[in-house]
Amino acid sequence: MGMEQEFTTNLPLKEKAVSFLQIVASGKVREAYQTYIGPDFRHHNPHFPGDAESLLLAMEENAAINPNKIFRVKLAIQERDTVVVHSHVKQNPEDLGAAVVHIFRFQNNQIVELWDIGQSIPENSPNENSMF
Repeated sequence: MGMEQEFTTNLPLKEKAVSFLQIVASGKVREAYQTYIGPDFRHHNPHFPGDAESLLLAMEENAAINPNKIFRVKLAIQERDTVVVHSHVKQNPEDLGAAVVHIFRFQNNQIVELWDIGQSIPENSPNENSMF
């Protein structure tokens, strides 16, 4: 086990989930998967088949199309083996972006299940509280 792997296994689950998302947003999708994704991983994004490889390829394609993505965590919550991360994701600096919620289920310190829900930020909203 390499030093980086040792370090990451000692992180709290909440920090692992955030780190996974940050690494993916930076374009290093395979590195994120190798570090955090468990062998029985499955996801619930309705736009892709539910296996790890399909989502990995979609994330890599998105990273290639949007190399200047901005990812900001607004809130991360952990309860037992589940972590919820609420974030602001912009595909590029000019993009208004979306409010995104990722729900992670961990098993043996690895991500084994993922849900993601996104809501685009409207240009003109009557809500003075913003989406965050």
